[in-house]
Amino acid sequence: MFLIFLGIVVLMAGFAISSPSMSWSRYSPITRIVGAIIIVIGLLSSGIRQINAGEVGVQSLFGNVKNNVLESGLNFINPLAVVTDFDIKTQNYTMSGIKDEGDKEGDDAIRVLTADGLEVIIDLTVLYRVIPSETPKILKEIGVDYKNKIVRPITRTKIRDNAVYYDAVSLYSTRRDEFQNRISKDIEKNLRLRGILLEQLLVRNINLPTSVKQTIESKINAEQEAQKMQFVLQKERQEAERKRVEAQGIADYQKILSTGLSDKQLQYEMIKAQKEIALSPNAKVIIMGGKGNAPIILGDK
Repeated sequence: MFLIFLGIVVLMAGFAISSPSMSWSRYSPITRIVGAIIIVIGLLSSGIRQINAGEVGVQSLFGNVKNNVLESGLNFINPLAVVTDFDIKTQNYTMSGIKDEGDKEGDDAIRVLTADGLEVIIDLTVLYRVIPSETPKILKEIGVDYKNKIVRPITRTKIRDNAVYYDAVSLYSTRRDEFQNRISKDIEKNLRLRGILLEQLLVRNINLPTSVKQTIESKINAEQEAQKMQFVLQKERQEAERKRVEAQGIADYQKILSTGLSDKQLQYEMIKAQKEIALSPNAKVIIMGGKGNAPIILGDK
């Protein structure tokens, strides 16, 4: 537009100095030609618009938004039209209680009330992107600040609406995935109606009240102690079973000895024992007794 305006000024100047009485009148034809050339160049440059990769453009002429979408690359447009660029790549919006971690400064975490009346603090990230074909509708109905006008309020509202169906402990542990899937479907439906596609909802952290945390920790410790005691009892039962089996084996052995050994077998076992004693380096003299008497062993000590 600047070149068109400059060309008009130069062209008007050429007509202004065309009077024969003026000393510059001889430059009037050249000035008008230069002005006309600048206007043509301005019209050509204003009629071509480059759209960057990952973006689309929406034209509006005197407040009237056109429905056709300009794709990435060079596009021929009305020189008087205004083009608004929309980013169609994946974008993220983080709401966190940690300073300078979210999109807004300070504590921007979502505080919700659960079914048992406790306040739970949730940090999350929303991954979304604009649907290219819906950008004219977004420009007309929302504008370019759709992140703060649509993504943020819908996400926060739907999380609060769905958190009331869960108690704090289950929200933190056993039903966390169910809660995330539920709010994802609800948010996706509402964003799509406004031309925005939800790609993924990431629940980054769920902070419970201190009293609830202490209760959960006490419960976990009690469960661990119970498991430890079960292990000890199981070990003791196994040890008792081992001793019982060992005692039964000894009793069976003694029973077999008492009922199955003869005098000759006992004499044979005694001879074997005497032989082992005789072969021992500590034994020096063995005096054999009579029948039924034990031998006398004299050693060096």
